[in-house]
Amino acid sequence: HECLPTRTVRLALTMPSSKKQKKAMESINSRLALVMKSGKYTLGYKSTLKSLRQGKAKLVIIGSNAPPLRKSEIEYYAMLAKTGVHHYSGNNVDLGTACGKFFRVSCLSITDPGDSDIMRTMPQEGQ
Repeated sequence: HECLPTRTVRLALTMPSSKKQKKAMESINSRLALVMKSGKYTLGYKSTLKSLRQGKAKLVIIGSNAPPLRKSEIEYYAMLAKTGVHHYSGNNVDLGTACGKFFRVSCLSITDPGDSDIMRTMPQEGQ
């Protein structure tokens, strides 16, 4: 009987963080949808690296299940290009869905945010 109250307290403590995380993910998804509609972007690893090398990328978003070597390579290129990196909390399927595509997207680079305010909000949340 003594363990029961502590469990309910733990549940109460963990609930707000997951709700906050879900809300943050929803706001990222809506901003990403606006970029897809009004901005310019490149999907995929090769084109992301290409845009980073050319200095066109403003923000890079990487899915959670991207291979560690690939992730660190993108981060390195982004560091050299002085570009922000956001680690998306969902996997590549979720990232593809957030982009409004029916395929998986492991990483993408935003070259022009369009009407979205994704540039102002992402770097603080990401790293």
